[in-house]
Amino acid sequence: MSIKTRIAAVALAALAVTGSIVSTTSSAEAKQPGWVWGVGAGIATAAVVGSAIAASNDPYYYGYHRCGWVAQYNAFGQYVGRVRSCY
Repeated sequence: MSIKTRIAAVALAALAVTGSIVSTTSSAEAKQPGWVWGVGAGIATAAVVGSAIAASNDPYYYGYHRCGWVAQYNAFGQYVGRVRSCY
């Protein structure tokens, strides 16, 4: 998981906790329960964080990737360097 994804996950988790605390510390009145908004925000946050984590990983098709460095040549057969190749 990249640093950017971790920062986004922590920020969204902090937002969800803050929203749930704010919704549960209101005074008791005869109205729709305030915790419904906290639960909804928590579920939405989990969906966003989960999709960010899933998008940051490589796809898993046929097992684990085997990667290595292979030589790269230009059109004239001259060595130009190495390139990472996964199969």
